[in-house]
Amino acid sequence: MTYVRGRACVEDSFPGYERVRRNTCVWMFCGAVRLVCTQSLLFYSHSVCKRIFYCPKSRFRRAGFAVTSTQQFLQLSDISSLMEETEANPVSVLTGEKRSFPDEDPKHASKKLRVEEESRGEDEGEQLDEEGEPCEEEEEEEEESFADMMKHGLSEADVGILKFISEHKGFSGILKERYSDFVVHEINKDGKIVRLDDLSVPADAEENSSDCSPAECQSLTEEQKQQLDELQLFKNKEGNVAIEVQEDSKEKRTLLHKAVKTLYPGLETKTEDREGKKFIVAYHAAGKKALAAPRKHSWPKNRGSFCHFVLYKENKDTMDAINLLSKFLRVRPNMFSYMGTKDKRAITVQEIAVLKISAERLSHLNKCLMNLKLGNFSYKKHPLKLGELQGNHFTVVLRNISGSLEQVEQAMTSLRESGFINYYGMQRFGTTAVPTHRVGRAILQNNWKEVVDLILKPRPGAEKGYLVKCREEWARSQDPEAALKKLPVKRCVEGQLLRGLAKYGKNNIITAFGLIPRNNRLMYIHSYQSYVWNCMVSRRMEAFGLRAVEGDLVLRGGSAHVLSADDAEKHSAHDVVMPLPGFDVIYPTHSVGQGYRDMLSTDELDIDNMRHKVRDYSLAGAYRRILIRPRDVSWELIQYDDPRVPLVHTDVEKLENAPAPVYLKEGKYRALKMEFSLPSSTYATMAIREVLKMDTSIKNQTQLNTLWLN
Repeated sequence: MTYVRGRACVEDSFPGYERVRRNTCVWMFCGAVRLVCTQSLLFYSHSVCKRIFYCPKSRFRRAGFAVTSTQQFLQLSDISSLMEETEANPVSVLTGEKRSFPDEDPKHASKKLRVEEESRGEDEGEQLDEEGEPCEEEEEEEEESFADMMKHGLSEADVGILKFISEHKGFSGILKERYSDFVVHEINKDGKIVRLDDLSVPADAEENSSDCSPAECQSLTEEQKQQLDELQLFKNKEGNVAIEVQEDSKEKRTLLHKAVKTLYPGLETKTEDREGKKFIVAYHAAGKKALAAPRKHSWPKNRGSFCHFVLYKENKDTMDAINLLSKFLRVRPNMFSYMGTKDKRAITVQEIAVLKISAERLSHLNKCLMNLKLGNFSYKKHPLKLGELQGNHFTVVLRNISGSLEQVEQAMTSLRESGFINYYGMQRFGTTAVPTHRVGRAILQNNWKEVVDLILKPRPGAEKGYLVKCREEWARSQDPEAALKKLPVKRCVEGQLLRGLAKYGKNNIITAFGLIPRNNRLMYIHSYQSYVWNCMVSRRMEAFGLRAVEGDLVLRGGSAHVLSADDAEKHSAHDVVMPLPGFDVIYPTHSVGQGYRDMLSTDELDIDNMRHKVRDYSLAGAYRRILIRPRDVSWELIQYDDPRVPLVHTDVEKLENAPAPVYLKEGKYRALKMEFSLPSSTYATMAIREVLKMDTSIKNQTQLNTLWLN
């Protein structure tokens, strides 16, 4: 019997999984799913299991009895009978990627069942009533599956994504069934695909400093150097190293001071008299912080101030990865710079730069970090800037496709030759029942009460449990401090807004809203711009199709120009751009231009006055191409039997000399593996949408996945 433990495994196996509470111990038995929890857990799965038992420690309602301990839960005869019934009718279950324990003899299974102690923190403990008893859960919450909850999510039509340009017949396929089915490599500003292919540390990173003169280096004996090495690494129990000055002179003492400080960054020195002799005493000036954050002057002068490296990450958001690195290195996250953020549910490879952290320190993190790998180190004089990249190279696997070979060939040929409509993807608008563009519209309308209501009000759909409780408290009491107490994680948008309301009052919403980081605030109004753009492009494609027409806009030297009838004959739709609404753009002069004006007027916004009284929310606008033709397009059909087998050879597997996936000539399932490159700010999901001719929203993919598995 195979055992899978922990959040990572569950999440990898079940793309629809959402964990509502933290630090919960979960055991899954392959063949069916049983959950043993130390606290309430909400587990939604649109994945492979036919039967899911929801078993919080507090109650086990389906069997009609209470469970007061995990041990009691395991000993119940009813559960044993259920296990026997399931073993008689096995169900195929996907295990986690690269994280499952090896198969074992069932008689040793009990050795694996370790249930972690229950955490008593307010963010992790069970909800108790006034008498200290576990509170009853709603029956509906127990029964509602992830697929049911995602029925409240957004579809492509909700955000203006309506049209296709290809003529082939669409077919179905599952996107991101496993996160390893979606691999992204950054394309840097030189046009080179960023890959992780070298874990070694540059030679100069191992040298202490080239500023150490021969006289300084020779002033220390080998024994003294060894003692100083141990002191620098906190291996010296004394806490200092005393070096006797043999030839007492100011020059000799100065030489020793310089040698220690140059060769051993983080150490300070002082001169002491001991029994009539002079000693140079080396010590840590600021304890362990000195090693974690060496003094600025200890950085070699001939080395660039920024260490650039390639970050390989699996199933982790870019900012989550950077926050993790900063925690281990004991530096602020803003010490890191990057050219763009990457998807969470994917394997991604990108370049990162960090200020005055050596490659040696970074490479040590490879020993202790899961799902992250750092390599290709180099030192440069400059950081990275957002938007500097040329684009991204994608390797995507669509599993369980229904299309014939002819359909696939037609679809991929069309993608290569004609491209796709450059819509803003679903990621731009959020996944809950309250889309981000509605918040953006309220900000632009200066309707701040609606902004607060949209962000904090209860909403249907899949959400973390503590957010649900926070929203319910806000709806009940309208008390920001009471609602804030329901949030164990205060850094989320809801927590930051509530902190602002508690600090500045509900009558000063603009100032309170300002506590949300600027990028997050701007995300809302950019989402509204994207929504308008999507709607107008759909209208333009319906009206004029794939030809340039009089009144369209094209870019010349960075400025937009309106096409005349004669100019339109010299251009194609691939040259046409459409504006995101703002005060510094012009609009098409044909009917779609009037569509912009009508749409904003319906939303009670003045297209001729897009400046806001809060400067940050004034929209300048921008231009975006309506069609994109991918580069380096290639594809192949793959047959496979085991849905757990990865179908992409990753950079880390190549570094470890792991064998490449072997594709079958005949298999139970078929997959389409495609590769292509896109410019920055372009959504790969929209390219995939053009191939499949189907809705790529989580709402639709969840329903598709559920139908396939059932």
